[in-house]
Amino acid sequence: MLKLSLILSLCTLPLAMSAQAAFPPTPPDRNEVKTLPAGILLQAAGRGNYFDGADNLFSPLFRYISRHKIAMTTPVEARIERAAMLFWVAPAEQNKLAGNEAGVEIITVPPRRVASRGERGGYTRENFIEARTKLLAWVATQPDLAAAGEPYAVYWNAPFVPFFMKRFEVHVPVRTRATGG
Repeated sequence: MLKLSLILSLCTLPLAMSAQAAFPPTPPDRNEVKTLPAGILLQAAGRGNYFDGADNLFSPLFRYISRHKIAMTTPVEARIERAAMLFWVAPAEQNKLAGNEAGVEIITVPPRRVASRGERGGYTRENFIEARTKLLAWVATQPDLAAAGEPYAVYWNAPFVPFFMKRFEVHVPVRTRATGG
């Protein structure tokens, strides 16, 4: 079994890491504060919780980038409570954008300061909740930070990558906490 895992790892690693990254990943089992770059993202929105309908969000985004020959960029962001999936568009690919269409909206985001928790494992509700809990507990211990928005998921690997090789993060927007004096 170990041999099979090693062979699968070696065969899928180039596929898992071939997309351009919008920003560096947070290492597994670590919390950090980082500033995400400004960028253009493609968004597909749904109803309800992300984990109840994520498959319906991926398809329009994938059709859009395929139709317009836009290279995939990692990571993929997932808004949880108000289901949405977002694909980053690399600067070199932005000239291929063709406007909003068929359930896909082009959005521009400014730089964002977030607290991030890196993890390994499948992209499940349970894993998201566990990482979110750890991240929010860590933020609460930081005297100069306060959460400033809803936590969301950040997925680094393609769906076909085995769960034990997948990496993900949970981000929460943060602000500097006002100090009393």
